[in-house]
Amino acid sequence: MITVNPLEVDGIIFTAVRVELPKTNLLTISNDIGYIMCAALDVDIFNEVPKLMERNVIAGRAMGVRTIDELLNAPLQKITDASKAYGWEVGMTGKEALLKIS
Repeated sequence: MITVNPLEVDGIIFTAVRVELPKTNLLTISNDIGYIMCAALDVDIFNEVPKLMERNVIAGRAMGVRTIDELLNAPLQKITDASKAYGWEVGMTGKEALLKIS
């Protein structure tokens, strides 16, 4: 099942997506600038593949989260190089990162 909902973070609307997969869930919270996600996906590819590096994808990843709320409150374990232009840092919460791209 795929669930897509608006998500208000300090008065700013983002899009929360939950994809139920066998034995795991894929979680993302996004706006038109960037997104955060669970560890079911990897951001390293956007820092390592030249063709993808050109896209300047703004993304961060948190590990060990099972819900959208956990994703908001978990520290980001990895971020793309492009996200640093928005002040993102490894260790900041998902909520902190999202507010920097609002």
